[in-house]
Amino acid sequence: MHTKFLALLGLAVCASAQRFVRFVSTDGKTYTGDAILPAGDFDASHSTQAKVITGDILGDFTVTNEVKTIKTLLSPLDPDRTRTVRCVGFNYATHAVEANVTIPDFPILFFKPWTSLAAPNGKVPVTAGYQNQTTNGTLFVSSMDYETELVVVIKTKGFNISEADALDHVLGYSAGYDVSHRGWQIDRGGQPQPQYSMGKDADGWGPWGPALVSTSIIKDPQNLNLWTKVNGMVSFFSMGITLMPGDIIFTGTPSGVQLGKANPVWLQNGDVVETGTENIGTCTNTITYV
Repeated sequence: MHTKFLALLGLAVCASAQRFVRFVSTDGKTYTGDAILPAGDFDASHSTQAKVITGDILGDFTVTNEVKTIKTLLSPLDPDRTRTVRCVGFNYATHAVEANVTIPDFPILFFKPWTSLAAPNGKVPVTAGYQNQTTNGTLFVSSMDYETELVVVIKTKGFNISEADALDHVLGYSAGYDVSHRGWQIDRGGQPQPQYSMGKDADGWGPWGPALVSTSIIKDPQNLNLWTKVNGMVSFFSMGITLMPGDIIFTGTPSGVQLGKANPVWLQNGDVVETGTENIGTCTNTITYV
């Protein structure tokens, strides 16, 4: 009986993960794992090993005792697993103020295509249409900006979710970089401004990771170094629109971006952008003209 109890206890321990990572190992294969962090470190981008997870992290899975070396970190979920990427504009009052935008009564919601999702450490491709160009004698500046955001990943299907039940539908949290081109978002956005799609939706313009941190670790995202309205956000996004397992929510950027500054310093080819969230980790991406 004692042996059976220990076996059951061991199974229970292996049934839950703390920091989901998806990675390519030294054998060239792709794995999902539970990141092993260096002592005293909470940034999953510093992990060099992970315990292999079998099964589906959006359903039933097991954390095994098999340890693999992390060669290359990928986004925590394969982009094919995500049906919608939902985003929030001007969720932070200070960001609205710095951008000279009236604080909205209700959240401004928009979508990114799943093709925008990208690995936490890699290149942000900026194609010719988003680079500096002259049209009819007028210079169009490549006004690339950065936005650091808390990312929420949905684990269970939900429709018209109440705020009280919102976190029951959340698998965990991650860090995200909502790549933004202010020229296409605003200057070429048409009326009414802004027009989010062309300014934010290009392939690779949604890096996220480095890990998906379980709600067992981050029990209250309000206590993170990023201020956010996660409960109300999940509820609002499900109002008349079904949230599916694997759906991702970028919850908006706080203040500190270049938009609204008198003399903005836009990102240039080769600039390295680091975006991070407390207790989750850092995404490091390079602006790359292609």
